[in-house]
Amino acid sequence: QVHLLESGGDSVQPGGSLRLSCAVKGSFWRVDFMAWYRQAPGKERELVARIHNNTPQTYADSVRGRFTISRDMAKEEVYLQMDSLKTEDTAKYFCYAEIKTEWTSPLTTFWGQGIQVTVSS
Repeated sequence: QVHLLESGGDSVQPGGSLRLSCAVKGSFWRVDFMAWYRQAPGKERELVARIHNNTPQTYADSVRGRFTISRDMAKEEVYLQMDSLKTEDTAKYFCYAEIKTEWTSPLTTFWGQGIQVTVSS
């Protein structure tokens, strides 16, 4: 079974930094796309950043210049470096991946369980 394992969530003061990590676990053929989403209470889930292979594609306007998505292709891990954190960044962050479990299989989406990031003074 393929699943996504997230880590790095924590509580931090405004202006601080965190790095989230997400590892693809289990048996699979290839990971094409990975992304980070977040959802705050009372708000819809939103895309934070997306990466294809080792090329970042998309950043939300609210995080551009502060967050950086990257990927270790050998380890099949994706990272979200979050700097200059604001209280508005407080949310549950979800890892997302589009994966071929076998070369003959279609591309399938997977979600992590989500990890909490809290920014407060």
